[in-house]
Amino acid sequence: MKTFDKITDLESLVGQELGVSEWIVIDQERINLFAQASGDHQWIHLDAERASNGPFGTTIAHGFLTLSLLPELTANAFKVLDTKMGVNYGLNKVRFPAPVPVDSRVRGRFKLLSYEPLEGGAQLTIEATMERENGIKPVCVAESLSRRYW
Repeated sequence: MKTFDKITDLESLVGQELGVSEWIVIDQERINLFAQASGDHQWIHLDAERASNGPFGTTIAHGFLTLSLLPELTANAFKVLDTKMGVNYGLNKVRFPAPVPVDSRVRGRFKLLSYEPLEGGAQLTIEATMERENGIKPVCVAESLSRRYW
């Protein structure tokens, strides 16, 4: 994990990678819990027998489950010591170029696209690229906007 002393230290890092997270496993229990929380019970996520004959040969994580991992992966990749609070401000772009088969390991790479000073903090636009271990394509690419305050 990379550590930055101050949010202002990031201003000179636009265009650079801020950090890479640890790998996390996406198991069936996590997929099931997400289905329960989101109300998305499509068979491709939950029915192992039916999914074994489907396009991916197994169950896969929901795209929105993959996207929802951004806070966990970000917190695992880098931290800024002088920020007391951060809030999600939105997303510019989100794509799911490849599926996440059950029991895959994924991690995130975070590149700073822009830094905008705010009163008491900064707004960051970060390109988050989530990759699956041994995968060819990313499983999610998103431009995430967050506001961090000191």
